Amino acid sequence: MEAVRFIVWSDYLCPWCYNASRRLRRLEQEYRGQIELVWRSYLLRPNPTARTPERREKFVAYTRGWERVGADPDAAEFRPWAGSEGPPTHSVPAHVVAKAAQAVGPDAFQAMHERLLRAYFFESRDISDRDVLSELWSDAGLPDGGFPQLADPAFVDQVLDEYNHAFETGVTGVPAVQLEGNDAVIVGAHPEGLYRTWIDRTLARRSAGDDA
Repeated sequence: MEAVRFIVWSDYLCPWCYNASRRLRRLEQEYRGQIELVWRSYLLRPNPTARTPERREKFVAYTRGWERVGADPDAAEFRPWAGSEGPPTHSVPAHVVAKAAQAVGPDAFQAMHERLLRAYFFESRDISDRDVLSELWSDAGLPDGGFPQLADPAFVDQVLDEYNHAFETGVTGVPAVQLEGNDAVIVGAHPEGLYRTWIDRTLARRSAGDDA
């Protein structure tokens, strides 16, 4: 039976997306070969914002709320912002690097995807900065010659196309998951059990259809 595909819209600056990513990745491994996650870009901050002392102060205060996200069952690791980097100017650079990793292969994408999330939410790294992203690319073990220009139109256009498609699909926030071929979209970082129930029911219907 062909793997069931779930489309996942996510942004690297969204803490709830980090939790959803952890849960969905565990389920993808648990149901290896039966389901496939297809990651799509969503931009909470599509346009660059200037760095100012006032913005940084508000940002640092905002990140204290990550502790609440990290207290969620089966959560990822979070730490309020520390250090001198950032805050990120916008969402696009991290997505461009993730798309470049995806062009290398699925394992490369997964390594870069997880590295970006941990760097931002636990290590206080500015994942809109080119030098930081280049370091993370190397940390993920990706080929030196594959690191992209952050303004590469091929990757930028792909990111923007996915973001625009999210609105056309009815995605109102992230994380958002859609069963391929189904109009319904589930928005929010739901418990792992809810995702598992959805997967089990989908696989059961698929199996019944194949046996009919």
